[in-house]
Amino acid sequence: MGLLSKDALLGAIAPTERVAVSALQGDVIVRGMTGAERDAFEVSLVEGRGKRRDVNLRNMRAKLVAFCAVDEQGARLFADADADALGQTRADVLDCLYAVAARLSGITKEDEDELGKSSSLAAFASSSSASPVN
Repeated sequence: MGLLSKDALLGAIAPTERVAVSALQGDVIVRGMTGAERDAFEVSLVEGRGKRRDVNLRNMRAKLVAFCAVDEQGARLFADADADALGQTRADVLDCLYAVAARLSGITKEDEDELGKSSSLAAFASSSSASPVN
């Protein structure tokens, strides 16, 4: 394997996958997050300031799907503000889309477990930054 150039790194495009949602008789295109989007997603899970920050997992699946569901041109289908409404959709549909979005974004089971245990985003961020990229 060769050494990647700056242009190769900057030109890396997040992967996409067309997901069949049989319950709704259609497909959704799911895209992995960019680094900036993943940071924004992680920050969206934090409440409080300073030393009094906690991770709030409420509606986490919908928040991730809102970041990752895109149209055929790659534009997001949902704004951040749509996550609450998206969270009201069927759980099986949301779980299916979340699983693909998490995989394409490099969110591992260990990352999810760390989120559930952590009262601080710092622990989650440090564990997720070491995830290998395939």
